Amino acid sequence: MGSIRRYLKFVAPYKKIIVFTVFIGVLKFGIPLLTPLLLAYVIDDIILNEALSTSEQVSMLSWLIGSAIVAFLILRPPVEYYRQYFAQWTGNKVLYDIRQQLFNHIQKLSLRFYSNRKVGEIISRVINDVEQTKNFVITGLMNIWLDMATILIAVAIMLTMNVWLTLVALALLPLYIVAIKYFYGHLRHLTRARSQALADVQGHLHERVQGMSVIRSFALEDHAQSQFDERNQAFLNRAVDHTKWNAKTFAVVNTITDVAPLIVILAAGYAALTAGLGVGEMVAFVSYMERLYNPLRRLVNSSTQLIQSIASMDRVFEFIDEHYDIQDRDGAVPVSHPKGEVSFENVHFQYENEDGAVLQDVNFHVKAGETVAVVGMSGGGKSTLISLLPRFYDVSSGAIRLDGHDIRDYQVRSLRDHIGMVLQDNVLFSDSVKENISMGNPEATDAEIVAAAKAANAHEFIQELPYGYDTEVGERGIKLSGGQKQRVAIARVFLKNPPLLVFDEATSALDLESEHYIQEAMETLARHRTTFIVAHRLSTITHADRIIVMENGRVVESGSHEALMREKGSYYKLFNVQHLT
Repeated sequence: MGSIRRYLKFVAPYKKIIVFTVFIGVLKFGIPLLTPLLLAYVIDDIILNEALSTSEQVSMLSWLIGSAIVAFLILRPPVEYYRQYFAQWTGNKVLYDIRQQLFNHIQKLSLRFYSNRKVGEIISRVINDVEQTKNFVITGLMNIWLDMATILIAVAIMLTMNVWLTLVALALLPLYIVAIKYFYGHLRHLTRARSQALADVQGHLHERVQGMSVIRSFALEDHAQSQFDERNQAFLNRAVDHTKWNAKTFAVVNTITDVAPLIVILAAGYAALTAGLGVGEMVAFVSYMERLYNPLRRLVNSSTQLIQSIASMDRVFEFIDEHYDIQDRDGAVPVSHPKGEVSFENVHFQYENEDGAVLQDVNFHVKAGETVAVVGMSGGGKSTLISLLPRFYDVSSGAIRLDGHDIRDYQVRSLRDHIGMVLQDNVLFSDSVKENISMGNPEATDAEIVAAAKAANAHEFIQELPYGYDTEVGERGIKLSGGQKQRVAIARVFLKNPPLLVFDEATSALDLESEHYIQEAMETLARHRTTFIVAHRLSTITHADRIIVMENGRVVESGSHEALMREKGSYYKLFNVQHLT
């Protein structure tokens, strides 16, 4: 029930609208409850009333039904419209609020979380599971109350007609309640299992669609189909288990609701034959049985939807409860006019739930405006070291200081706002070139965007695109070459204009011509800024003020290119391996 209580906090702002919707819903369902009474009156007081002439009977019948039709035409349409509108509006508003919070939550989760989760499964939580919870608002907070109100009104009318027959009508109700309780306890578990299986299918599908070029290039279509079949079959099995149990539920509960009216017909027929029960009263009473048990049947269906909603709530709040690895400390302050002086002091780092430290006892100091290159063999900890600066991860021990202050004492967003990053695989969004560059500063003018593109050596190729700066780049920038994507990413950083820069293997996967353009743009961008460069091609970092060589998570050498070449240590060997001497 914890999930329901938490969900109700999202519903609370709309409680007045919900109450109003239930009220007009009672009118909507309550008006037809007068029909059996009308039928009883027509039969007993008009048709079977021998004191009236035929013309009087026809006249009374016409006026009575005519008045009823007019009442229905005036009252029912607006009541039905506003009931449907407010119910759907409220449900959609609640989903809007939940998804707003979820997206905010998604942006705060650490990279460690995303390294252990499939994107498709996260999307399934935000889209599918949240959508399923809508039934709780419409069904659980509205329709169920309407059905219960209908039942209570019907029972009240039936009691005024015949207490004994009403008790007969309600005789099977305890059995109905026991059946509901028994079947729906297990159904919640099966519903959660089915939702998780569906999320697995969606996560797998999302990955395979993104990697379709790999599947095609290795001719893995049959293997990929087999992997998908395995997950799809798992979902089918969970869905069939759910369907079986749901079918059993409907079979038992609907049997009870089908048998109950038959018992009442038997009792009412006997009363009409032996106890003087009027024919009209008998017909009306049997009609009320439909008004009584139809809502009960709807409650069965509503219960199924509620079980699905609650299971989805559990998954949504399980996701919301994912803790943040990177959070602001109490008293954290914004970064204000940083000079760019950076120190790594006895830094150790180890990934959670993994053996062995990735970084050990890392110490070095970077002056403001200095360019520092970090090199070494793959797996030496270079990219991990750089990812600690914007606090994508926090150090396990030691400290990183900016202008003498531990970066953990700064607000995370403020810290990252002063760091510009260009990575080996920069993500571009499936928007226009202009919109991707403006990510560096969403408030920038068109002139500023063009100036940033020119500084990044990107303006010429952008102008040659079909729609220039308004050209859509496709998902992850698929319509652009690797060099073009990098130049757009650099233009983004030019527009951001941060005092600290990080280039992580920014040119390693490019051809020589693209590398020349990008290297030129990087050097322009790095002027008068504190710059960190992680590079594989050592020829691209010989200009750096200092080069730090890492092996197995430790700093083994530090100095200028010339000094390290004279030492003939690890850097010298790496340089010669690349045949650059």
